[in-house]
Amino acid sequence: MEFGIFLNGYIPGPAAHDRASEHLMLQRELELAIKADKHNWKYVWFGEHHALTEYSHMSAPEVAMGYVAAKTERIHLGTGINSLSPRKEHPVRFAERAAMLDHITEGRFEWGTGRGAGSHEVASFNIMDTNSTKAEWDEVSREIVRMWEQYDYSFHGEHFTVPTPHNILPKPYGHSHPPIWMACGNPGSFAKAGSLGIGAIAFNFEPIFNLKGRIEAYKEAAENPVEILGDYQNNNVMMTNAVICLNDRKRAREIAISKGRGYLVTMVNLYHDTMPKSADAVTWPEPPFDLSQGGDEFLDFVIESGLMLVGTPEEVCEQIEAYQAVGTDQLVFGINDGMSHEENLEMIELFGEKVIPEFDKTSEHSTSVYRRNAQGPKYPPFNGPVNPDLVHTVLPENAILGLDGK
Repeated sequence: MEFGIFLNGYIPGPAAHDRASEHLMLQRELELAIKADKHNWKYVWFGEHHALTEYSHMSAPEVAMGYVAAKTERIHLGTGINSLSPRKEHPVRFAERAAMLDHITEGRFEWGTGRGAGSHEVASFNIMDTNSTKAEWDEVSREIVRMWEQYDYSFHGEHFTVPTPHNILPKPYGHSHPPIWMACGNPGSFAKAGSLGIGAIAFNFEPIFNLKGRIEAYKEAAENPVEILGDYQNNNVMMTNAVICLNDRKRAREIAISKGRGYLVTMVNLYHDTMPKSADAVTWPEPPFDLSQGGDEFLDFVIESGLMLVGTPEEVCEQIEAYQAVGTDQLVFGINDGMSHEENLEMIELFGEKVIPEFDKTSEHSTSVYRRNAQGPKYPPFNGPVNPDLVHTVLPENAILGLDGK
């Protein structure tokens, strides 16, 4: 199993309206990603949300990724997620930015996609029907790979067009293209991702064993994909949750039941109206469920159910085994709910050094292995006769032009 962190630009309460607080929060989140790179974490996912005041200020994740890429060496950076409606922006821009990030990171970019988190958010772009984005994702996701691979790309679709041949640049870095992922909520979407040969991004607000059927639906479909969306299969289920892992067991448990913890979930229930609500279904402005009322016994039940990982590294290792048992490939944590910045930094180092090595025994990312083993481009470089205005010649892989043009 591999591990990552999830950054969302989370800033609750009055601070969400203060620019200095907003700036401090963004700088601290980027610091967490840079810290994770030094302590065995393999992935950092950047949310993309729009106009969600107390929930997420991470509206331009690609900008944040460029900064983090320059300060890291090993960790992969993923969009969690790019919503692909052409009414939001033209699909050529998705292809361009993803390929550019692939170059900037030298192959460490992961392209997470979806159709949008909820109705309030997509309404920022005059999209008033969330169901309409399903067909848009189906069309756009397939065409991005063609843009990455063809030198005379054109398309006349239902939702967007590129009317005359254009060479969409840059092409992805090195061999093949970035790993492709899709946000999943219900069993049907898990099966769809598996049938397309792409990774599943899932957000867990249920007891862990409730997820077994969803993961099995993905894995069953992944055994015999209907089609591979890209050049290779990315057979991966990523699951998010919360973790509080500290040397001080008492402090970890205090944080878990601290007043106001769970506020983030109330906004997830409010804004993410295209996916199931959490088990308690508490929706903002209702106050979050008060875990402290149940005492240690109820907290133990929550931990045993896999709704939260809490305790020392040894305890957290035991709790992670449940995720392994249901087939999770990558476990990712949102880590800004209820902890101080110093505690988050401590936890990233502690978890990275004491927990991750117990489960992740290889240095190479699974997605890098899948990409390296890609058989070659899915699409031919040209649809028709070579247009010299688009490209003079197709250079062999690894060819480099010097300043003298040779």
